[in-house]
Amino acid sequence: MTTPILTAGPIARSRNGVIGRGGDLPWRLKTDLANFRAVTMGKPVIMGRKTWESLPKAPLVGRTNIVLSRDGAFAPPGCVVCEDLSEAIAIGREQAEEDGRDEVCVIGGASLFEAALPRARRIYLTEVHADIDGDVHLKGFDESKWQEVRAQDYPAGEGDDFPFTIRVLERR
Repeated sequence: MTTPILTAGPIARSRNGVIGRGGDLPWRLKTDLANFRAVTMGKPVIMGRKTWESLPKAPLVGRTNIVLSRDGAFAPPGCVVCEDLSEAIAIGREQAEEDGRDEVCVIGGASLFEAALPRARRIYLTEVHADIDGDVHLKGFDESKWQEVRAQDYPAGEGDDFPFTIRVLERR
């Protein structure tokens, strides 16, 4: 088996770059949450402490939860805590290999995505077709370095506040 790759996402962002508001998602997209679950299930997920705190105070089931924190006393139950992204990636890859998985997913927040993006081979990106008010933004990235390999549009509807497109990008 080849070394598991690092992915950025799944991550959802609005047209104006918003990915969060008040420690939560600024929209309700049931279809995108189902995609998030499908993409990450069985794989190690790496997240920052604030992303961990936005969860319902329990690890994401069926995934090795790796949380980055500089607080040495931070020890959420059922998680692996790391102080450094390189260590988190190494632990994630080791776990993915052990589990027969080919990916380690970085799932948030914004500063962790920014740090992981230069090392990522794939991006799972949901483009929410709306301008949303929020306090957490994803910085833009150079899409010319990426090739879209899959895209699917979804209309707004029951459980989905806005229309959106789920895209998969691979590093060129």
